[in-house]
Amino acid sequence: MKAKVLAALAATMAVSATCAFAANPFVDVPTDSWAYKSVVELADAGVIQGVDGEYFQGQRNITRYEAAEMVAKAMAHMDKASVEQRALINKLADEYADELNNLGVRVSNLENKVGNIKFTGDARLRYRYRHGDSTKENDNSWDYRIRLRGQAQVNDRVTATVGLSTDNQNFGHNGTTTDTNKDGDVYADIIKVDYNFGSPNWNLSLGRDAAYFLGGARSYAYQYGDTFDRAELKYNNGKVAVTAGYGKFKENAGNDFAEGTTAGMKVAGYEDMDGLKTGYGEIEAFFGNDSAAGVYYNQFSRAGGANDTVVDADADNLWGAYASINLGSKWNILANYESVDRDFSSTTGNAVSDPQVWIGKVTYGKAVMAQPKSWDIWVEYIDAEDGAFLGGSTGSWRNFGLMDNMTSWGVGIDYVFAKNAKFSVMQSFATDVKDHASDGVSGQNDEEITRAEFNFAF
Repeated sequence: MKAKVLAALAATMAVSATCAFAANPFVDVPTDSWAYKSVVELADAGVIQGVDGEYFQGQRNITRYEAAEMVAKAMAHMDKASVEQRALINKLADEYADELNNLGVRVSNLENKVGNIKFTGDARLRYRYRHGDSTKENDNSWDYRIRLRGQAQVNDRVTATVGLSTDNQNFGHNGTTTDTNKDGDVYADIIKVDYNFGSPNWNLSLGRDAAYFLGGARSYAYQYGDTFDRAELKYNNGKVAVTAGYGKFKENAGNDFAEGTTAGMKVAGYEDMDGLKTGYGEIEAFFGNDSAAGVYYNQFSRAGGANDTVVDADADNLWGAYASINLGSKWNILANYESVDRDFSSTTGNAVSDPQVWIGKVTYGKAVMAQPKSWDIWVEYIDAEDGAFLGGSTGSWRNFGLMDNMTSWGVGIDYVFAKNAKFSVMQSFATDVKDHASDGVSGQNDEEITRAEFNFAF
């Protein structure tokens, strides 16, 4: 983008001192230039700084990162902008959203001053198949989900978010969800308020979130619960993050087999997490090249009632650790470990005390929804003992199929074929059920899982 083109756009949002009270800081911008007044105003407002503090270089192509910096600085003056100027700034902020996010804390402070409402959403069309599962054939292998999100910046400290989701609609069930416990209605999966205490480092979040990842967003997310009501306090200074919270899993929307009656699935390990409560804590460290490592802990409890009969009630504590290491700009290595404090008993009487899971994943490349033709390819390995999976919805692509009592490899590729449109395909291989004698139902086998999906963001 030409610097003079951006200056022409940015001139409409120069909202501080006029050039009558400011000196021209650039030796290469003559007073008779068409852009002189705008350039001087923008420089005086701190929106532009030039090259080496002396040259404007109006004919030079600037990078998207430089443009994003200008937009970020313009956002700092949103309180002085007119309605038309605010609309233009917001439009530019959307265009450079990824670059602004990469600027980190510097921009997050400015975004708190925007004071507008943003609507976003996503849609997914998914195909899943596991050989030997009679319920996942023909139309039953296909489902879709649509989610809408609205976020309002109430003031400098408070953000309110509301989200709606259709859940997973199975084409073979005439509009009902794939989970037999759900009626297919659209429901509110996010209703929360975030408060930042006047500092970008501290955040208190109260209300319902669409998902709670055990281990945080950077772990493998071997298991998590959908629609999680919680109170969460987080401190994050960019180098260290500490999270503490308490909440309750409201439903098991992502677990297509909560009833535990599907052939090929293990009954005792796939029970409902609805009503399960947990207190949790996590400590993470961030270091060079956007790498991270963390440890996390959960203490589970369940109120009395009919749901106490499910197997998840015997899960007391869970702790885990992960490390996500970036090597150069292309490679990422993820390692994740979890151990559950439980004396798991399957329907046949076999037991695994304190089951564990080990996960490793290597990724090359990075598929970014805002960058067409970006892509990545990955390979993973999972070794899960009998009972390691609690039965909630899983953040893994394997959330259709066997999740514990097995070793398995997986491979996949993600490709962004257009802006905000991505295609992904995944395949397991060399899967081995560890103990066939512990099957909760007949038909458990080593058959592989295939998954493909289109994801769209808007």
